[in-house]
Amino acid sequence: MAGVTARAQRAPNSPRAPQSRAAQDRVTVDLSAVVVAVAGETPRVLALRGPDGADALPAGPLEPQHRTLELGLRAWVEAQTGQPLGYVEQLYTFGDRDRQLAGPGRVLSVGYLALLREAAPAGAGDSLWSDWYRHFPWEDRRAGRPELLDRIEAALAGWVEAAAAEPERRRREARLRLAFGLGGLPWGEERVLERYELMYEAGLAAEAHRDAPGDGRDRVCPALAEGAPMAADHRRILATGIGRLRGKIKYRPVVFELMPPTFTLSQLQRTVEALAGLRLHAPNFRRLVDSQGLVEETGEVAGGTGGRPARLVRFRREVLQEQPEPGVRLPLSRRPA
Repeated sequence: MAGVTARAQRAPNSPRAPQSRAAQDRVTVDLSAVVVAVAGETPRVLALRGPDGADALPAGPLEPQHRTLELGLRAWVEAQTGQPLGYVEQLYTFGDRDRQLAGPGRVLSVGYLALLREAAPAGAGDSLWSDWYRHFPWEDRRAGRPELLDRIEAALAGWVEAAAAEPERRRREARLRLAFGLGGLPWGEERVLERYELMYEAGLAAEAHRDAPGDGRDRVCPALAEGAPMAADHRRILATGIGRLRGKIKYRPVVFELMPPTFTLSQLQRTVEALAGLRLHAPNFRRLVDSQGLVEETGEVAGGTGGRPARLVRFRREVLQEQPEPGVRLPLSRRPA
């Protein structure tokens, strides 16, 4: 992977490192984008279809002509997909030594989250919009608890019992209970990355077998057929983006970056539900939106709803100055199992 490199510094009088060591010390900075839009009730992520069929996030190396990391990211996304970006925020820097592509040197991937108002047609090359639950089907609980979770939790219970020592077994058990809401703990919709990391360690994620073929350490589970893998560690980056967005909609009005200029309260609720993977209590949701002053009336109604015309509203941007943490809370229709 080409890109900007940085070499480890040597002391002035130290002997020149051999080329192999220099290659090992090279660091490449990569820029990756989790670009999200919601179409109907489907949260979608912008992806590139690879030659092996595995999706990849738009990404590219930081290059000398890029004045900032964000400008470099925007340039790569538009070049690869034809999609200009609006709202962008930095997610995390990924650089685990055992989670990078083969080859000399170290790859640091700076991940970004970008939000678009609508899932416009993918533009250049092999870009497409992919339902993010295609990669994380166990995260969608809008129709109730997915049956797939029974197999996942049973497999992870076997991984817990396979621990070599009792302290490790207890540590794994605690992680499993917290990530999947077991033993009376609640399901945390934001813990997307923690659930994926457990599945990766146990071998349920296909990427674990691809990244270390023949390495059976702690991987007592066969890879799931459900949950489409992604190139490199892009499913890990996507999990981070989903978790960040699920958390952030509770205290910042970022969901409105995904909405059209005018919308109904039902459309807003369905968008929040699509992102959270949960069904909400409609009357409580509307009371919360109204009480926080997040929207204002337009004086118009939406046609073609199949019933009583629904009033159209728009986001009140003044709320950003009026409240320190305005966001859309999640009043559940029922406590998820």
